[in-house]
Amino acid sequence: MSDRKHIYLDNGASTRTAPEVVEAMQPYFDETYAVASSQFSHTPGILAREGLDNARKIIADKLKAENPDEIVFTSGGTEANNLALKGLAWAETGKKRVICSKIEHNSVLHSAQWLAKKGLIEIVTLDVDGEGFVDLNQLEDLVTDQTLLVSLQHANHEVGTIQAIEAAAQICKKKDVLFHTDAQFSFGWLDIDLSKTPVDLLTVSAHRIHGPKGMGALYIRKGAALEKMLHGGYHENNFRSGTENVAGAVGFGKAVEIITPNQISTMKELQQKLIEQIKADIPGIRINGPEDLSRRVPNNVNITFDLVEGESVVLHLDMRGIAVITGSACFSRSLEPSYVMMAMGFTHERAHGSIRFSLSRYNTPEEIDQVVRDCKEVVESLRKISPLTR
Repeated sequence: MSDRKHIYLDNGASTRTAPEVVEAMQPYFDETYAVASSQFSHTPGILAREGLDNARKIIADKLKAENPDEIVFTSGGTEANNLALKGLAWAETGKKRVICSKIEHNSVLHSAQWLAKKGLIEIVTLDVDGEGFVDLNQLEDLVTDQTLLVSLQHANHEVGTIQAIEAAAQICKKKDVLFHTDAQFSFGWLDIDLSKTPVDLLTVSAHRIHGPKGMGALYIRKGAALEKMLHGGYHENNFRSGTENVAGAVGFGKAVEIITPNQISTMKELQQKLIEQIKADIPGIRINGPEDLSRRVPNNVNITFDLVEGESVVLHLDMRGIAVITGSACFSRSLEPSYVMMAMGFTHERAHGSIRFSLSRYNTPEEIDQVVRDCKEVVESLRKISPLTR
């Protein structure tokens, strides 16, 4: 099978860096390589600052943020989530309660757990239903005058569930509580309008929209007081010290700039095609997450193949040149079932049998046809030897 074209369907973990992005970044490695903070000293510094500020404006405009200075560049989504939670907890507002769902990304959950272990916050978790949705009535009941922050992801990293962050943000605004959303897995693919949605903190990442790895940002609405984690200079409006990654920021901006509605429409068509063909060709499957695709991020499909282990399916598909993953990308080395699916009320068997297919702008209908054919062959062969079928 080595002569076959490799098919990459693990874009929820990371995407191919777009050629346009690489081209935009190149001058900042070998021509405009000065640090942006030297803008007051010489022309090369001014040019670097212009590249950084232009990227900041592109991302702010995409989010419809009021001011580009509300975008703080970070080393990725993980750092941005850490800054949001730890920065607030260290700001000593007197409030300690942090509310988040049970299916947040580990960079949110583990940050909250670390803060709780240090006695800085109290964690309150929101339940989710069988499709991964939180109950907004439960959220409203849990928010009190002691609530420091509600952190609710925009789209889930495993099953693609899109949360109603507009409604959640309005609940928080009504109760004068800060609201954070982790939009790493939705930014670029879903519209986010911060001029209408009262989000205070929002996390985005470059490498899931064909930008460079190691580049993210935290939107910090004016007035939200955060203590910075990294101390040194006064970079990024004094929210994050350290020499700015100008090339990475420029690449992030270009990745945002080249997203088109047509690309998103094509991705939705591929998502629907993949689900429909697997349903038609392979018996004994279950869709994990919303079956209503309007409530699911357009690059995500998560399916359990009954009576087989997801890990076995992944390995056999990899031998055929197809890259997918079972469970969360961050959880792939663990023998434990996906915490997301367990929170959704699934059995261990359903969680272990799940496969996440995640699409990108570079996938094609022909690739989907090939993936379904190979999945059918792999699942059929594994079921023949599975002890669960005997």
